[in-house]
Amino acid sequence: MSLTLKQLRYFIAAAHQGSVSKAAHALSISQSAVTEAIKELEADLGVKLFIRHPRGMTTTPEGQQFLRHAISILAEVSQATRVVSAGAQRVTGRLNLGVTSLTAGYVLSDVLSRYRRLNPDVDVTAIEDTGEYLEHLIIGGELDVAVMVTTNLRDVQALQSEILEVSSFRLWLPIDHHLNGQQSIALSDVAGEQLIVLDVDEMEQEAVKLLSAFGERPRIAFRTRSVEAVRSLVATGAGVALLPDLVYRPWSLEGDRIHSRDVSGALPVVQVGLVWRRGSPISDAAREFIAVAQAQHEVNVR
Repeated sequence: MSLTLKQLRYFIAAAHQGSVSKAAHALSISQSAVTEAIKELEADLGVKLFIRHPRGMTTTPEGQQFLRHAISILAEVSQATRVVSAGAQRVTGRLNLGVTSLTAGYVLSDVLSRYRRLNPDVDVTAIEDTGEYLEHLIIGGELDVAVMVTTNLRDVQALQSEILEVSSFRLWLPIDHHLNGQQSIALSDVAGEQLIVLDVDEMEQEAVKLLSAFGERPRIAFRTRSVEAVRSLVATGAGVALLPDLVYRPWSLEGDRIHSRDVSGALPVVQVGLVWRRGSPISDAAREFIAVAQAQHEVNVR
């Protein structure tokens, strides 16, 4: 087995874009180059990384697992290159982090794991809370930096932010849902459906606001703070969900398939990023964390 960084980059792009053609366009290369890289990876690994369907492709459970490792490998290479080029000294001290519910498992975990490996002498503490309270702690000097939804920051004058990811809302459906048979789906098609809502980081407010435009309050079947619960409920036909692609995975914990579809119309996006206090000195530990997160972001957008 002789995997290359180029193969990993092409695979990551295909997984993020959901199609070979979109991945090739994003990378400015030919579709055949992406297809060949994926075939070589699947042959070397002995597993299927993607499920092909008429609208593109989705990762298999093995593909989803490999995706996380592939991103980690490229981010490690990027970070190692940066450290060696800069001649960086060993960082010590303390890092106080904040995180919101939506970003804790989908953004922070990989970045924090990599940061700790690279900076073993830094004492890291992290707390999870609402975006509003994290802003309060940052402005008060109790947190160095937070990983959070930055779409609707309340005190933009006092806070500095950098976007790590922009994620569009999409419709989650069980595999046998009647809307899957439609070539295109409009918001009006979704308005009468039973809705599973995620009650964290203003996700419920966004979904309800979208569907309320059709004159009636959405039919909320279940409200939860667990993304895994949303997946399981959608997969078993309890309802549909409108959520950012950031938290989409094609399988529930029980192994049931979930489809994600674009919806025509002006759907919102969620911006996730780093936030720290504007105009204040940044510790070496916080500056290094920001650099590690930026390296992760650069891998994701390639």
